[in-house]
Amino acid sequence: MIIDWHTLNREPSLSGLYVHAATRRKITGTTLPHSGLRCWLDVDPQRLAAYRKVCGFADNGLLPPTYPHILAFALQMQLLTSRDFPFPLLGLIHLSNRIRVLRPMGGVHRVRASVCVENLQPHAKGATFDLVTTLDDQLGPLWEAQSQMLCRGVKLEGEPVEEELASTLPLTQVAQWNVPTDIGRRYAKVSGDYNPIHLSALSAKMFGFPTAIAHGLWNKARTLAALAEYLPAANIEIAVQFKKPVRLPSEVTLLASAAGSSGDLQLIGAGDLEHMIGHWRPIA
Repeated sequence: MIIDWHTLNREPSLSGLYVHAATRRKITGTTLPHSGLRCWLDVDPQRLAAYRKVCGFADNGLLPPTYPHILAFALQMQLLTSRDFPFPLLGLIHLSNRIRVLRPMGGVHRVRASVCVENLQPHAKGATFDLVTTLDDQLGPLWEAQSQMLCRGVKLEGEPVEEELASTLPLTQVAQWNVPTDIGRRYAKVSGDYNPIHLSALSAKMFGFPTAIAHGLWNKARTLAALAEYLPAANIEIAVQFKKPVRLPSEVTLLASAAGSSGDLQLIGAGDLEHMIGHWRPIA
């Protein structure tokens, strides 16, 4: 698909975008827009430090592998609330996330973020699409990611195709941590993502959840922080699928296995409830 790129002069304001998200509740079509958004952004050291603290990353001079999602979040919001995007933002379900760190992200101060959507596919519960985000610096491509999103209730022709990640290596416990009741609000402050299902039990119940749940990208970030000693700084792909949500508060256990430059991971809760599975591999 050829993308018609639009370059913005400044980062979009989130306050207005949340108004658009709150007032759009209907599916308006079954075709993804062929347009994408780009913008040069500065890395704010204070915001980065706050993100590291909330997610458990040490300050090693590198951007955490999940941090570009934070840099690009306002662009993602603008794209997903635009008039030509057919699905309501509220209610989208994040099924999986795949990150590729192409070069070491040290000394990064100014980057160009790009976002677009592609790969609309039928799903047993509706339709999925990929939210694609890339990061470039003055030297070229630095980082890229695909987030697979589900919109319930969309009718598409064709047979659903669902890819499942599977652990192929023996796993052992490497970490355990408590997920506090307020982690959704703390993550919202550093990410800008104020989705009601993460903020409180009261706001989550409005969307059918008995309690607030942890943000999937916080689960991934906290996991990668715990696996820092296993992960190379670049030439790495880290893919996860989100399973059962982490209800707040909870205690979770991280299982992992490393074999050279590759490894598998699994995040589980009480009763071996599977919250997230994934792996890391060298980029082919």
